[in-house]
Amino acid sequence: MLSLLSHSAGLVLHAPLHGNAVAAQRSSAPQMAGPRPVQIIPSVLPADWANMGAECKRLEDAGVDRIQFDVMDGNFVPNLTFGPDVIAAQRKTTKLMFETQLMVSERCTDAMLPQFTEATKGPNGEPGVVIVHVEACTHIHRSLSNIRAMGGSPSVALNPSTPAEAVENILDLVDHVLVMTVNPGFGGQAYIPTMTEKIRKIRKWIVDRGLDIDIEVDGGVKADWTIAQCCDAGANCFIAGSGMFAYPTLKEGCDALRAVAQKAQAGDVMAKPN
Repeated sequence: MLSLLSHSAGLVLHAPLHGNAVAAQRSSAPQMAGPRPVQIIPSVLPADWANMGAECKRLEDAGVDRIQFDVMDGNFVPNLTFGPDVIAAQRKTTKLMFETQLMVSERCTDAMLPQFTEATKGPNGEPGVVIVHVEACTHIHRSLSNIRAMGGSPSVALNPSTPAEAVENILDLVDHVLVMTVNPGFGGQAYIPTMTEKIRKIRKWIVDRGLDIDIEVDGGVKADWTIAQCCDAGANCFIAGSGMFAYPTLKEGCDALRAVAQKAQAGDVMAKPN
């Protein structure tokens, strides 16, 4: 994770390569300013938790891109969900990639980051998306660097009241930025329209700096103006809970969300109702 090197003044902790250093090793080409592939990522909050494995298989069959696990500790948000063992157990039923959003206090993040990073990995050990909240990490650079060092895909989330500037100086360390478009903790909330400009601001920073980063949105996203406006602002990954599970079949929900987003990327942007 971190290497210890001798120094005349004592021991110094050095983090491994991460962020732009890792990206530079993969490719020296700048990030294209055009649309990124649309990804539909259901949250398991509305799923049948008594049959979580079967629900994950249903989501895979519906054609989603990966599955999000919302981890809540009753402190950072007023709700409780599950821990890394529950997430890891779902690997037995699906080959889909996972992502874990840690809506937990700093104490939980610091203590259990290795377990969550491991549980989120793909079927062959591929890096899973591990999302930490900027509000819950005093030393956010260290948390993101540790996720990368432990074989995860480091990503950051910010709450609706948190300004975009809170993540401006860590964009070089992340693979995804998740913009919460509702206050976290419960499903079924309405999209907060002022988040659209926050998405647009973050996407501009990413493009201007040539970074390879997806923008995710989570909260109140449906196959209507909400996903269209987010997509037009620069998001390409959409967390859908009740907005997907409300359909007669999960495939219908996935297809409907993807279709509206792809139309928006092509310039056919559904307007917000007056």
